[in-house]
Amino acid sequence: MHPTLLDRRALVAGWRETLLAQKVLRGETKGYTRHPQLERFRDRPDPLQDIADYLHAMADEADRRGYNFDRGRISVDRSTTPSTINVTAGQLEYELAFLRQKVEGRDPEWGRSHLDAVETPTPHPLFAVVDGPIESWERVKPLAG
Repeated sequence: MHPTLLDRRALVAGWRETLLAQKVLRGETKGYTRHPQLERFRDRPDPLQDIADYLHAMADEADRRGYNFDRGRISVDRSTTPSTINVTAGQLEYELAFLRQKVEGRDPEWGRSHLDAVETPTPHPLFAVVDGPIESWERVKPLAG
């Protein structure tokens, strides 16, 4: 999801989880190594650069909102020509539905003002949307009807 679509809790959680994923890719932790979304980065020619570019975009949104994400924790400088990672339309739609469900329970005002009008979810700037279903690595959770 594009960081602008994330409520405060999702943005902060995404930042923390991605910093942990960066540690996994650097071999600095024994936990979290089997998280399915790591497949997005592991199969890339330069996974540390890609995850750094992902983090920089999250930090850009934090800056825009006046939050203080410590860019010093990102292990690689931002690429001047970031590559893109494919994400299926089905995956993006599932992530939006899951986000809407979570936001409805914790910040319904955010959902009304930022998500209700979204028909086609915008991807994170690092991602390019391609046709396809939910990714095979996703652990699909039931969504409220």
